[in-house]
Amino acid sequence: MAELVGGFLIPHDPLIAVIPDAPAPHHAESITRGMERVASRLRELEVDTVITVGDDHYGMFGPGCIPACLIGIGDVEGPLEPFLGFARAPIPNDEALAAHILRVGFDEGIGWSYARSLVVDHSCAVPYYLCYRQVPDVRMIPIYLNDGVDPYVPVALARRIGESIRRAVRTHPGNERVAVIGTGGWSHWVGAPEMGRINEAFDAQVNTMIAAADIDALATLSDATVLATAGNGALEFRNWILAMAAVGATSGTLLSYDAVPAWVSGLGFAELHAPQPVGAGRD
Repeated sequence: MAELVGGFLIPHDPLIAVIPDAPAPHHAESITRGMERVASRLRELEVDTVITVGDDHYGMFGPGCIPACLIGIGDVEGPLEPFLGFARAPIPNDEALAAHILRVGFDEGIGWSYARSLVVDHSCAVPYYLCYRQVPDVRMIPIYLNDGVDPYVPVALARRIGESIRRAVRTHPGNERVAVIGTGGWSHWVGAPEMGRINEAFDAQVNTMIAAADIDALATLSDATVLATAGNGALEFRNWILAMAAVGATSGTLLSYDAVPAWVSGLGFAELHAPQPVGAGRD
């Protein structure tokens, strides 16, 4: 049976790729080390499938169709944005597990949208190109939540999706070793007059919640409060809630945190820990 062996929270800031030399060197080096550290843990855990939780930035979807939650179950390629500097290329998907997650979700009342062909934006492409490709033969299942366009996906639904994914992985007949990664920034404003501002006090509060894997506390953050104090980009905390719920996390380890004005965001890395010890390797 498939096994869920780990979880992480990592940034997907496109500026990491677009203007890599913009921040102070110690900030750039910290983010590089964070990507490498997560990749190293994925190798140690012998992960072969990464479920990546991202959010559209009004580039993949538009007024004609904005899915609350979408999973890629077929061909995947990326990135969508040429300015990232990565050559668009196919990204290996674990189609059998993705289809199983979809079916289990349908059975449990999750209103999944799905794509048999998907070009991913930076929220999945930046983690893939800067982190996952350091892991041999890794596959990526892309998941998108609507964190960016009001009405946003309900926080309670993000949690339910994560719980459904956990059950789906555990009932999948394959032998995959799976990690779930929630992507996004801490405080940041996107396309707003405050762009470049970072609320380190808010980020510290969230980091305390992550360390405790306190989904209930995260879920109490109202959209109005987040928008006012941490920016529209911080609504991506839904991605973290989904990842925590999928892993069944009871604690987290903050690997690093940097406030990087040149990349207009608070940026961090965390590992999520499940109640049972992660797998020690294949038999």
